[in-house]
Amino acid sequence: MLHYAVVFFVIALIAALFGFGGIAASAVEIGKILFIVFAVLAVASFLLGLFKKS
Repeated sequence: MLHYAVVFFVIALIAALFGFGGIAASAVEIGKILFIVFAVLAVASFLLGLFKKS
């Protein structure tokens, strides 16, 4: 999931470089959402791993 977030951020950078503002803004929003989902799942996985070993 983190890979897809990075891909969308790269797409946003390339689109912004060529002047496609709408596409760049959309790609940034998708990248933000994917990164937040990744972060939540990573923290949940970490916490579940801590509680399972106890």
